[in-house]
Amino acid sequence: MGTVTGPAADSTRIDALLADPRITAIGLFEEAAGGLKARLASQYAEHDLTPAEFEVLVRLARSPNRELRMSDLAAQTQLTTSGITRVVDRLEADGLVARRACPTDRRGALAGVTESGLTRLDEVLPGHLDLVEKWFTSLLSPTELQALLRYLRTIRDAVRPEATAGASGAA
Repeated sequence: MGTVTGPAADSTRIDALLADPRITAIGLFEEAAGGLKARLASQYAEHDLTPAEFEVLVRLARSPNRELRMSDLAAQTQLTTSGITRVVDRLEADGLVARRACPTDRRGALAGVTESGLTRLDEVLPGHLDLVEKWFTSLLSPTELQALLRYLRTIRDAVRPEATAGASGAA
């Protein structure tokens, strides 16, 4: 292996950059989010749902009239428009979601959670909330949790302002 020379060899500069608390902050955030997602995914699977399907059902159920435009649903999730179409296709095939034409935009479609979808959520949510309590909210005081929610909304609104598209405020 050769010797590195030039600016890349400045280990003092690299060490200073690596010690930056911003590296620690984003690393801890990603580790915490990844760990929570892993803990929750197995519980979704017990109810024959993927994490994306669960997210879609919750977002629809929490939206006005329990429905969203497909484009707004894609904007609120981490999915592309084609990805959200595939998820909604699967949920629709299972009878958990129904689509209809958007009355205000002929090109658009609305996805809405069905009664069967609400029943599935009723089965999943108690265990989901237990896991959220165990691995997340119980680790914070009520004041810390409220502060964290404010911080997360601030960050979300800065990096993904479209994420509240079509929502009513229960984001």
